Amino acid sequence: MLTGLSIRNVVLIETLDLEFGAGLTALTGETGAGKSIILDALGMATGARSDRGLVRSGTEKAQCIAGFTLSNSVAKLLEAHDIDVDPNEDLTLRRSLTKDGRSKAFINDQAVSAKLLSKVGGLLLEVHGQHDGRGLLDPSTHIHLLDLFGGHQTFLARCEAAYKERRETQAQVDALIALQAKAVEDRDFLEHAIAELDRLAPNSGEDVQLAEERRFLQGAEGALTELTAAQDALGEDGAFEARLSSALAGIERLRTKFGDAQSNAAKALNSAAQALERAMLETQEAREAVSLAAQSFNVEPGRLDETEKRLFALRAAARKYDCDIDALIEARSKFAGELTAIDNSDMDLSKAKAAAVKAKETYDKAAFALGKAREKSAKTLDKAVMRELPPLKMEQAQFLSHIEPCPESALGIDKVRFQVSTNPGTAMGPLDKIASGGEMARFALAIKVALAGKNDAVMVFDEVDQGVGGAVADSVGKRLARLSKSAQVFVVTHSPQVAAAADHQYRIEKSSTGMTTTTHVSLVADDAREEEIARMLAGETITQEARAAARQLMAS
Repeated sequence: MLTGLSIRNVVLIETLDLEFGAGLTALTGETGAGKSIILDALGMATGARSDRGLVRSGTEKAQCIAGFTLSNSVAKLLEAHDIDVDPNEDLTLRRSLTKDGRSKAFINDQAVSAKLLSKVGGLLLEVHGQHDGRGLLDPSTHIHLLDLFGGHQTFLARCEAAYKERRETQAQVDALIALQAKAVEDRDFLEHAIAELDRLAPNSGEDVQLAEERRFLQGAEGALTELTAAQDALGEDGAFEARLSSALAGIERLRTKFGDAQSNAAKALNSAAQALERAMLETQEAREAVSLAAQSFNVEPGRLDETEKRLFALRAAARKYDCDIDALIEARSKFAGELTAIDNSDMDLSKAKAAAVKAKETYDKAAFALGKAREKSAKTLDKAVMRELPPLKMEQAQFLSHIEPCPESALGIDKVRFQVSTNPGTAMGPLDKIASGGEMARFALAIKVALAGKNDAVMVFDEVDQGVGGAVADSVGKRLARLSKSAQVFVVTHSPQVAAAADHQYRIEKSSTGMTTTTHVSLVADDAREEEIARMLAGETITQEARAAARQLMAS
């Protein structure tokens, strides 16, 4: 349900805030007062094509906001696009348009694309008339209306699921055929790559180890030279210890002479002897440590060349297969899997083709069943619409739900387009091409009456009373009222009979002050309602007879 509409700076409307109720709402007023502006503003808010001509002269930007109660279909669509909605609150659609043609769209104050706004608006609102490209003027909606009338949801679900399976299995067949087409070239590459990586046999983290070892080996020769010099300095032949031993022997002889004395000299001799003993011991330890260090740098000849050769081979392979060295193992596994897939492709292709054939059979069966259901429902819909046409002054008109084959899709293999003939002897043709504005609206009314209760979109009928009056207009009003029992309906009308059938009525009028013209909209209620319908009956001079006729219309 459309709960409210706010308009700012749209053509002749400066500021307008409206609230709407359930049932049938009539928009009335003199020709040129601005009724079409209300529809343009509503279309702008719900994603219809809008141009900068809607921006009120002298202003920078037009804006329209429409509030709707949330339907299940819209809630699912918005959830799929990550738009937050509260089922207990109205849904707000907002669109702004600048005078240079730039447009912005919002749903619940969240910026969205114009395409999404239009899609949501299409689920919430149907406009039937010659001034809007939605509704019956869009032939792509006809198949959905027929399916809605026939209650084909189960058939559609089966067909959609079968179509998805059909596409997936056929895609698998196509992929395997493509794989086989390049199998010869790929096989040579994969076999060579696998053999090369098997010979290389890389290990995880090996390149880091090799790089460290290479740095060590590159410095090992210089280190060994330094350690050899250290060994020479320590005297490997024992000459250094011999000199220390000779010195210690001399100290010991002195200690023999002066060792019992408590003089400072004796203490000094003891310290010297101890130091020489430590020196002899630490010299031996130093010689052993330097020798051990020298052994660690004594690498086998050619080890540096071998290390570099291995490291460079790993790096070359990584460049060749466009990956890190650690990923070479995964690359080998991937190549092996692709080779296995090629080896198994014949068997896999055979299985895939069998699955595709089965999926095709399932889809054909589902599409055929859906098509048969549509044929049956089309006949029933045609009869229901034809019953509604004579009371709408279209007794000579014909209506046909034309079904013809079309390429496979999730909707089956049928193309549905409503065809009409508006005069005796004229050939049937597409509804959107043949019918005039008023006829289009009345065909839409007849179809919607036949579909009563089957959808929850708000319906707007523009010029449904064009070219009719009296009993026919009364019939139009009654059908709109009947339709409004199961859905909210708006009608733009000049007919007092149609306006009298409404639950709510808004009068649209314009006024001029100097060079400025403004459109105003006001709710007509209670006694003013009778007076407005009397005005629609009588014109400028409202007579008592017109008032009485208005009361009678409102009471009927």
